[in-house]
Amino acid sequence: MRSDIIPPMYEAYSAEYPGLTLCRVALQEKGLYHVIDGTGSHMAQVSGKFRYEVKTVSDFPAVGDYVMADTSGDRAVIHAVLPRKSVFVRKAAGDTKTEQVVAANIDTLFLCMSLNNDFNLRRLERYLAAAWESGATPVVLLTKADLCEDTQSKIAQAEGSAVGVDIIKTSVIGEDGYSQVEPYLRPGKTLAFVGSSGVGKSTLINHLLGEERLDTNGLRNDDKGRHTTTHRELMILPCGAAVIDTPGMRELGMWDSGEGLSAAFEDIEELAARCRFKDCSHTSEPGCAVRAAIESGELSEERLISYERLKIENSYADDAEGYLAAKKEKFKAIAKYNKSSRKTTW
Repeated sequence: MRSDIIPPMYEAYSAEYPGLTLCRVALQEKGLYHVIDGTGSHMAQVSGKFRYEVKTVSDFPAVGDYVMADTSGDRAVIHAVLPRKSVFVRKAAGDTKTEQVVAANIDTLFLCMSLNNDFNLRRLERYLAAAWESGATPVVLLTKADLCEDTQSKIAQAEGSAVGVDIIKTSVIGEDGYSQVEPYLRPGKTLAFVGSSGVGKSTLINHLLGEERLDTNGLRNDDKGRHTTTHRELMILPCGAAVIDTPGMRELGMWDSGEGLSAAFEDIEELAARCRFKDCSHTSEPGCAVRAAIESGELSEERLISYERLKIENSYADDAEGYLAAKKEKFKAIAKYNKSSRKTTW
């Protein structure tokens, strides 16, 4: 790892850990890591003390982390993970109570969506909530513009779901097909690409690297992507920026993303603040600014539904047991009300 691309905030830690080397996690595979420093790459594992003292799964090293390691032996030993300035987290697939760190210390998070059948505004809103929560700056990256007949319409739709976020498009056709990505490529900055399989993340990263390092595949017959990237990996670009490639995500479960939701749906929350009642449900209450915006065409009903669904999912992820208990009590109250209503009617 070149010394000129180490963020200043991490340089001071070398004095706190004498005898250890500042490294960055470039790859993670089944409890083992590849870390890079000024001399090259090392296979690494965490120390026994670190493993004993760690409190949660997300405290273990992740791709993009800066770590202090002993690199003197055949295998490096990681003794500390340095504080993260950003971390992209999702709920572990199939698990309601475990978080998964996708990548750490990201400056710009590209949310990749192709302009074909992968185009999905509701999925984009989900990614935006997680991205804002991470502490990184999200950028919507619309790929495969050459396969779309009406890119301006799709961009306008994306702007309605990604309020205040940069939206750029790319294409493999033409010398300037990736030119809109270049302004984000600065020495010392870390970029990460997330999105569904087959949207062109690996193709784009190969272009930035200037070599065919990552496997790429086309689309299946149903216009869906094939999985090509199977793990998260950090690579240093010729310009000095770092790029993180991630596997295509079949799902992105919400994980404690309250602040991210507020940022992703800032337009709805600003409208809700103008409602007559503080506990307005935005259904039939008088003086509801949200319903008024929907009726005027300023806001779509689908976006409001997406917001409400993500809030419920996030509440569940934040406190699964408490959420289930509250939900159970709510259903009991509804059942009791319905029972009394039937008695009155009969």
